Amino acid sequence: MSLLNRIQEKSKLQPDTVEQEEKKETGKDLMTAFRQKKPKDSPVKRHKKPPMDKHQELKNQLQKQILSELKDDNVEDIIPKLDSMAIEILKEDESFRGKIDRKKVVDELINDLTGFGPINPLLMDEEITEVMVNGPRQVYCERNGKIELTNIEFRDDEHVMNIIEKIVSPIGRRIDESSPMVDARLPDGSRVNAIIPPLSLNGPTLTIRKFSKDPFTIHDLINFGTLTEEMSTFLEACVKARLNIFVSGGTGSGKTTTLNVLSNFIPNDERIITIEDAAELQLGQDHVVSLESRPPNIEGNGEIAIRDLVRNSLRMRPDRIIIGEVRGAEALDMLQAMNTGHDGSLATGHSNSPRDMISRLETMVLLAGVELPIKAIREQIAGAIDLIIQQSRLKDGTRKIVKVTEVQGLEGDVIVLQDIFTFKQEGVDTEGNILGRLVPTGVRPKFYERLESSGLHIPASVFLDKEEWDV
Repeated sequence: MSLLNRIQEKSKLQPDTVEQEEKKETGKDLMTAFRQKKPKDSPVKRHKKPPMDKHQELKNQLQKQILSELKDDNVEDIIPKLDSMAIEILKEDESFRGKIDRKKVVDELINDLTGFGPINPLLMDEEITEVMVNGPRQVYCERNGKIELTNIEFRDDEHVMNIIEKIVSPIGRRIDESSPMVDARLPDGSRVNAIIPPLSLNGPTLTIRKFSKDPFTIHDLINFGTLTEEMSTFLEACVKARLNIFVSGGTGSGKTTTLNVLSNFIPNDERIITIEDAAELQLGQDHVVSLESRPPNIEGNGEIAIRDLVRNSLRMRPDRIIIGEVRGAEALDMLQAMNTGHDGSLATGHSNSPRDMISRLETMVLLAGVELPIKAIREQIAGAIDLIIQQSRLKDGTRKIVKVTEVQGLEGDVIVLQDIFTFKQEGVDTEGNILGRLVPTGVRPKFYERLESSGLHIPASVFLDKEEWDV
């Protein structure tokens, strides 16, 4: 029984009965505490509802009035009336005077009705790229690549849960004790992850990765310093020449943004199949089919994994297959697709370097349960992937492509990698900003002839360091 239900039950009892019931409950609580006593350093945090204050009391009264008004009007019609409703309540009840901020109450209620509660202002702020709710009392955001604590709070755990439900329910996802983790998305495509007790010891935890309303273009990435014009010319040619490209990097390094930008180079007359856990790619082409995985239902059945979607996509006559993130056994199906005529595929994965990405792919292929010798797996990788783009979020919060690496092939048992572009760090300024340059290594890739045969001529100067060339 929830605390609210217990309060309602107690309110129905007579005063003497209430006192007796409270003694019983207190005795039960003491015995429970004695039997299930936790160590003093137990990390479990409980966020109880704070005592009702005038601020919340006015909000509750407004909510009751809204419910009665909704019989004839919809939410959009009532929102303009909220301020006048609040003024009337304040006039009738003198206990509110001088104790609350009417505008704050109305704004909170509007956020609850039309958005996602207290975090709605953060989601509307275009400078914020990530919102992190660590229980009701701690909300962080990422602005300009740096994480900062906000002054936003929820009422209690139940308030956070209500917002999570509001996010996941419309897209057919669920979250409860039997399924305490969920990946979802907002209507604008922003990525959402939620995890609740007993897995989360801080209370319901919500992480939202925001995406720009207008998808970034290659020119935006050049302006951000993520890559150079020479690199953009090279990568555009690689996509148009149907090379298989893997975008690698750590969490929050900008892999999905780069994948989205690269996909814009795909000609508009090709059929593109995108495969993701939670759909977030924003492609501008006309012929795009978006597939999204499905978690198991409450009985544990009906799960559709990324691997199932990769297999199915091969029967959908794709010109390009784009996988939002490769993280498991689907790596084998992806490599086989790349090796059997589905050139021009794009995907992302988590790793700290191109060499680490190769090692991770080997491990993920082994997860498929197929007993293949390591050399056979490496032959598959070397034959499938042409280019690895390594992206990083640096200490100053900037996101950069730090390596563009060609997969040249297999020599013996070793996959040979060759850097085409790399980031050279030259120091740190007084404000902590990292100084450095994205430069070509001077090596022309082995697949250069493939680019030219596709009618894509790249000037030799693209592969030379300008500063060294001038000298």
